Amino acid sequence: MKKLGVGIGWRPEIAEAVEALAGVDWVEVVAENICAGHLPDSLVRLKGRGVTVVPHGVSLGLGGADRPDAGRLDALARKAEALGAPLVTEHIAFVRAGGPLTATPLLEAGHLLPVPRTWDALDVLCENVRIAQDALPVPLALENIAALVAWPGEELTEGQFLAELVERTGVRLLIDVANLHTNHVNRGEDPAEALSALPVESLAYVHVAGGLERDGVWHDTHAHPVSPAVLDVLADLSARVAPPGVLLERDDRFPAPEELAAELAAIRTTVETARSRPLLIGAGARASGGAMPVAPVPVRTPAPVPPPRTVDAAAARQRVGLAEAALLSALVAGTPAPEGFDVKRLGVQSRALAAKRADVVAKVAPELPEILGAEYRPAFLAYARKRSMTDGYRHDALDFVETLLVAGRPEDDAARARLTAWWRERAGIRPPGPAARLGHRIRTALSKTALGKTALGRGEKE
Repeated sequence: MKKLGVGIGWRPEIAEAVEALAGVDWVEVVAENICAGHLPDSLVRLKGRGVTVVPHGVSLGLGGADRPDAGRLDALARKAEALGAPLVTEHIAFVRAGGPLTATPLLEAGHLLPVPRTWDALDVLCENVRIAQDALPVPLALENIAALVAWPGEELTEGQFLAELVERTGVRLLIDVANLHTNHVNRGEDPAEALSALPVESLAYVHVAGGLERDGVWHDTHAHPVSPAVLDVLADLSARVAPPGVLLERDDRFPAPEELAAELAAIRTTVETARSRPLLIGAGARASGGAMPVAPVPVRTPAPVPPPRTVDAAAARQRVGLAEAALLSALVAGTPAPEGFDVKRLGVQSRALAAKRADVVAKVAPELPEILGAEYRPAFLAYARKRSMTDGYRHDALDFVETLLVAGRPEDDAARARLTAWWRERAGIRPPGPAARLGHRIRTALSKTALGKTALGRGEKE
């Protein structure tokens, strides 16, 4: 694996700062935010200076029950080629569920959700990964994700799940140490135990990011400074293997360039210090100073041998699809929580998804917060509680505005006129009249009825 060094996530908001930062060996860009035929000027300049650029996908949903979409794979492949990237990365997650496979409404999460660590889910993921590998021109690496909820009845630990995935597919791993810390706080999973099970030779690079505690759980926000606890996990990993690359992620509330530079320096120091020690730094130690307990580097924990069974790939996909659709429906459509889940924690996750939608819609359609002012966020969150996302954030913005206009909002005539003009320009049709409003209400009612019947059917089967 090519040595990448220390890098930072490239974002349009900090493009100028990234170009000026000293010691940035490489950058990562969210693949869905660029076009292969029209790269941002900042990335072109960085490439011209010899800085490696890696596309990082967020929408394939390789952990979903459906096979990966050929169009999404082709787009990711073209972006990798346009960037001259040595690899591409994605996530071990699902982002949508439902549809023909489960005969339920197709729903989108708008964010990454954890797959169940079961043999069924592993079978589905491995097949999806092989399809993606065949379609991509460069190696693929997959990232472990942070989770607010835990699936009941899991059959493997995170480390075992990842090790088995690598064994079956040869895929590389992108280890996010912030996500390991998040799962330690939220799910009681020991980062050191997960790292002990990993095939370290498969490591492509490492993510480091900040977060905060809220609602009694740790949120991997990418909008706050990196905590000492996350640097501890980075030190633990770096004591086991020299990471080919380490990257700082920041997606919001961007600090001054000096603060970004300080975080990059702390990451570099943590890695270099850990590599100079002959023994493993304990995952709970404070890497930033003070006495640190050490222990011998443990032997990798092998994944358990799968139970004897005849694998019916189609049946496995349907079982995984039904489980993921039930969870996502509870999170974004208000249907009952599937059996075995922590209802309170599902509520936290549901609110987090709605907040994420509000934030991203505000970025892809910045005119909406400007037109609606302080009314934007509460209005969007009220909309999100009743309407799930089905076709990406830009369509979500149009649906949101249509819902407001149907309800005769906002009350201010000038604001409503501006919102109507915004909607007409992007929807390409007239603003909704009485007939369209009636049709809108009928579609919404039918969607709710279908979701309710689906949830009822699951309850009867259980």
